[in-house]
Amino acid sequence: MLESLFDDVKRMDKRQFVYQVLSFGMIVSSALMIWKGLMVVTGSESPIVVVLSGSMEPAFKRGDLLFLTNFEEEDIRVGEIVVFKIDGRDIPIVHRFLLFFLKICSIVFLQFLTKGDNNSVDDRGLYAPGQLWLDRKDVVGRARGFLPYVGIVTIVMNDYPRFKYAVLACLGFYVLIHRE
Repeated sequence: MLESLFDDVKRMDKRQFVYQVLSFGMIVSSALMIWKGLMVVTGSESPIVVVLSGSMEPAFKRGDLLFLTNFEEEDIRVGEIVVFKIDGRDIPIVHRFLLFFLKICSIVFLQFLTKGDNNSVDDRGLYAPGQLWLDRKDVVGRARGFLPYVGIVTIVMNDYPRFKYAVLACLGFYVLIHRE
């Protein structure tokens, strides 16, 4: 089977091959434009995230796909589920906000504490060293909706990187040899 795929590529003339490469490039750039458009519409740097752990069960399970918004003018409410990033970590965390006001010399600073529904303690152990609270700048978005288990594909691809590269290679190769 693999030999017949390579034979198809060998039989292509240069013009058709270039056309296929350009088509593949258009698919990738379209996906990126859609992602950037969602970022603008939702106000979030990451408008869609996957729940990677069971820390928010029963509200969200591992593999649930969350849709986020992050509008600065909207206040975050106690008990709201948010996604935040910690300095030095690439993966955002999905947990529930507990709200605290900190008053210093008659100036009110708004700082937050978070906790997973399925965790017994708050998230201070997850924050950066020396960090006891989250600021508004740490918030990536607020959960507005979800699709259950749709993100499990992402988890499988992250847990098995060879599978991810094999799937991507097959998709790329298919696009290159597909003649329509």
